[in-house]
Amino acid sequence: MKPRVAITEGDPAGIGPEIARRAADDPRVLAACEPILYGAAAGKRFVPGVLSADAGRSAYEAIVNAAADAQRGVVSALATAPINKEALRLAGFPWNGHTDLLAHLTGAAHVAMMFYSDELRVVLATVHVPLADVPRLLTRELMKRTIALAATELPRFGVAKPRLAVAGLNPHAGEHGLFGLEEQHVIEPAVACCRTRGIDVSGPFPADTLFVRAKRGEFDVVIACYHDQGLIPVKLVAFGRAVNVTLGLPIIRTSVDHGTAFDIAGRGVADAESMVAAVLLAAKLAGQ
Repeated sequence: MKPRVAITEGDPAGIGPEIARRAADDPRVLAACEPILYGAAAGKRFVPGVLSADAGRSAYEAIVNAAADAQRGVVSALATAPINKEALRLAGFPWNGHTDLLAHLTGAAHVAMMFYSDELRVVLATVHVPLADVPRLLTRELMKRTIALAATELPRFGVAKPRLAVAGLNPHAGEHGLFGLEEQHVIEPAVACCRTRGIDVSGPFPADTLFVRAKRGEFDVVIACYHDQGLIPVKLVAFGRAVNVTLGLPIIRTSVDHGTAFDIAGRGVADAESMVAAVLLAAKLAGQ
């Protein structure tokens, strides 16, 4: 029996509805699962490319309904089209995106964002926060939890004994304290602690070469310290094929590797391949 996968249409003013519906009709998706669309209420109309609180509220309601159905077992997994974070805020919601919203809805204690592709896999220690706040937020406890979560979750993706590597925060991973102390005071102790627990993790390594090493097969996943450090290399080598996966949830959730693309919304030119990849991965994980 094929798993039922909920596909949320994201911000209705963006490309989400278009790529969600195209993915739901894709022969590859129909062969792998039974897709079920969650979108704006019948009769609601939104102007493509126009930011609004109504659109943010509609996207939120679709996520809430799909997540509730996933928790009840009505659907086996959740694949989400992109939402607009500013629209969420205009609607009065405090969350910065799917990751923290779904953690709230499911009561998950610790979650992490992973971008998964055949070429490269990256887990983010911090996500949608100002770059200036990253050094303060990057604590030993956060790093230990993120490393442990990645090591626990990777076997679900076919990596039985994952080899993890942690990127340094500073240039040259701090160069023994010359360019910053976060590596010595935070990352190295966290890595050492996780190694004593039997996790195959190493680092911190200079980020400018670590992703190349991982892409060449030396490591199965990289732990990045902040959003752009991890997402730039993934999108460079696998944009449109990478899948955003939330680790640590009690439900399966995947998503696209791009945003709402207001600039092309409503024109019928959006590429649905990342949405298809997200649904296919969700179906695969549900089938396990």
